[in-house]
Amino acid sequence: MTKEVNVVTFKVSVLGAGSWGTALSLVLAQKNHEVVLWGRREEHIRKIKATGENLRYLPGVKISKTTVLTDELEEALYQSHYIVIAVPSHAVRGLCKNIKPFIKEDSIVISAAKGIETSTLKRMTEIIKEELDNSIDPKNIAVLSGPSHAEEVARNLPTTVVAAASKKNVAEAVQDLFITERFRVYTNPDVIGVELGGALKNIIALGAGVADGLGFGDNTKAALMTRGIAEITRLGIAMGAEPLTFAGLTGVGDLIVTCTSKYSRNRKAGIKLGQGKTLKQVYEEIHMVVEGIRTTKAAYELQKKYNIEMPITTQTYKVLFENKQPLDAVNDLMTRVRTREMEEVALQKNWNW
Repeated sequence: MTKEVNVVTFKVSVLGAGSWGTALSLVLAQKNHEVVLWGRREEHIRKIKATGENLRYLPGVKISKTTVLTDELEEALYQSHYIVIAVPSHAVRGLCKNIKPFIKEDSIVISAAKGIETSTLKRMTEIIKEELDNSIDPKNIAVLSGPSHAEEVARNLPTTVVAAASKKNVAEAVQDLFITERFRVYTNPDVIGVELGGALKNIIALGAGVADGLGFGDNTKAALMTRGIAEITRLGIAMGAEPLTFAGLTGVGDLIVTCTSKYSRNRKAGIKLGQGKTLKQVYEEIHMVVEGIRTTKAAYELQKKYNIEMPITTQTYKVLFENKQPLDAVNDLMTRVRTREMEEVALQKNWNW
């Protein structure tokens, strides 16, 4: 006999009919929630209705027959208890402007987008709070993040993620909403750390892909991932995050899966760059949003704002936006001035050896 995790059902609006939004709608439908999946393009929604599949983003995965599909925001949001924002990060602000007239004051809004706005350097929950000001309680804004490729979630493979919110009962409500025997949800009060981990790991995944494209080995990837989490943590601490968050699912966990998986768009983009393709060619061949590209630009500005050293981010930025050759970027990383692995800790503890 299987264990019933949660029997209370709600109306949930999933905004974004890409791979991640579709996968989350499947998880929610398993729990018998009243799920509405919204997509901005009428033609895309019509094809999903006709085929029963999201052929563009998750071919071979059947959409739940109980899920309502629509391209109308007012219909999607009518009397909704939970609103899941699963659009690309650059579309979050515009979407929030559009949904403001239709949301209930007591709704819980869940960000499932991973990125940083390049023009303002703001996190997704900051944008949501800003755009939905006076429409909902800001404490009712949460984040869902972690090592969770949509392709595996949609196939019901065991996955663990984190629900973060400034208010404990909101994080726990999101936990209860999603948790199943194959989709385990932990809670965390560190909204800043959870968001930054989910966004910044995409930069390191680009670098890991570049290393693969150049033909380097496991040693190189291990170095990039380990030193990558170090610079992510440095920036996170400067921005108010808890350092231990980056040792968890939304830090190391998400970094591992994004740097190594065949499903990772960021790694795929990096591989193509390492093989000598231009950024324009990468966009043309992948046909989907590669969040790490915009995030690299934002993180490059954040490291300057907070005076934080982020060498992998810097070199990735130069490859993406200054036409630096990937091999030259690797060589510059390897020939930096020598230092201690735990430089900041050594200084704090006054290790004089």
